[in-house]
Parts: sequence; structure tokens; C-alpha cells
Amino acid sequence: MDDRKQATFGSDGELRTDDTTNEGGDEEEAATNDFGDERGENETKSGANRYAVSSLLQKAVRRSDEETAAWAAWELVRSGYAWNFWDRVNLYVVEDLRAGHEVVLTISRYEELARERWSEDSWRGRLCAVHAALAAARAPSSRESAHADDYFDELSTERATAREEGREPRFDHPADDLEPGGKYDVAFDQHTYEGKKRGRGGAFFRTHGARVGPEQEPELSRRWRLRSMKLESRDYTDEQLARAVAPVDDENRWSGDGDRDE
Repeated sequence: MDDRKQATFGSDGELRTDDTTNEGGDEEEAATNDFGDERGENETKSGANRYAVSSLLQKAVRRSDEETAAWAAWELVRSGYAWNFWDRVNLYVVEDLRAGHEVVLTISRYEELARERWSEDSWRGRLCAVHAALAAARAPSSRESAHADDYFDELSTERATAREEGREPRFDHPADDLEPGGKYDVAFDQHTYEGKKRGRGGAFFRTHGARVGPEQEPELSRRWRLRSMKLESRDYTDEQLARAVAPVDDENRWSGDGDRDE
């Protein structure tokens, strides 16, 4: 054995080297399916259509079916469609999983390993694909981004149609309240033209625009904010200091700011 080749043990205990881990990439082997028949266009080695396998993978991720997702990933990669798998599984991260989940970084790392450290169609590449599929299937499923995209598109269309027909839209549109004195008045701080015109400077930002919630700031963060304000050249009232670190109302996050004066 060439000492320069990396040796590993496969899942069934057999010794593998770099020469034996690239099974899916052999052109002659990839030309036939599991039955020895020549594969047709877009056919996987099991005889399935790759579009169907890809669709199954997505549905398995949505329904948290780990085994089905893992098989679909493995089938696509061993059949020479690793590029298809990685393209699709990255789409699922933004289309079918809950926003903010750390799985996006996990899948990105597996893809990097499969494509840059090893090769997509190698044994290691297949393991990376299976891991990525399992990670996606185990993450909290949600279609929230897709639903948001559909809803906001329909909402904008409804708003325009209502204006054309001279009626009130069926649902409120955020843009209709995005003006000084409206529901989102606090947005017009020193970072906007309207806010600057109204003389809303740093004090307004600290006591209104920078508030968070509905969870309260951590104690250390509260202390830093209050001490920072007390060290400014401006004197803040006790009410302003209290408002600056008070969480927004859980029931109405855009009201309750009280006096808007500097």
C-alpha cells in the first residue's frame, strides 16, 4: 500500500483508502443501475427518477423523517447527483426550517468537507451528505419564510386593488402606518430624515428607539446602559432612565413609549 494514501475503516469494518472511497465517481459503474441495466436520463442507481428522490428528500425534511431523508441524500450522491443534493439541502434550510436555527452552519460545514476536503462522490462525501440530511430532518420544521413571502405578496396586491376600487383593504399594511405619529412612530429617530427634522437625537434613540423586548435586557446590559446615560453631558429624568431599560409591552410592542419629548 502506498504510505501516502489515507487509510480509514468503513462502516462495516473494512479497510478503505483514497482509492476505494470514490465508488460513486466511477463513470463505468455510474452508467448502470443496481440491476446492471443502463441508466436512463435523470435515473438514480436504484432505478428512481432523481427529481422524485429530491422531492422525497424535501418532504422528509419537512416531516422530520430522518431515515427517509438520509436514504434520499445517500441515493442522490451515490448516483452522481451530489451537486443536486447540496443545492437542494441548502434551499431547504431557508424554505423548510425555522429561522435562526444553527443547522444552517452545520450543513454548510458538511458541504465544505465533502466538496473541498474530500470529493462529493467519495465514501466520505456520502457520509457528509447523510449527516447534512439528518441534521436538516432533526431541526425544527417550519414553512414560515415561504408563507411570509406568499402573504406579503398577496397583501401588497390587495392594498393596490383596494385603492383602485375605492375601498379599505382587508388587512392592514405596515406601510400605511409607517409615518410620524403612526403606529411605527418610533422608527423615525435620528437615523431617518423625518426624525432629524423633528430634532430627535441621541436622547430619543436611547429612551425610545433602542428599547428591546419583550424579554428584559440582561442585568449587566441594563447597568451599562444606565451608567452610560448618567455619564452623558445631558441630565436624564428618572422616568427617561427607567424607560430606556424597560422591555416593550408583550401585548403591544409599538406603544407605551409615553412622552416623546427629548
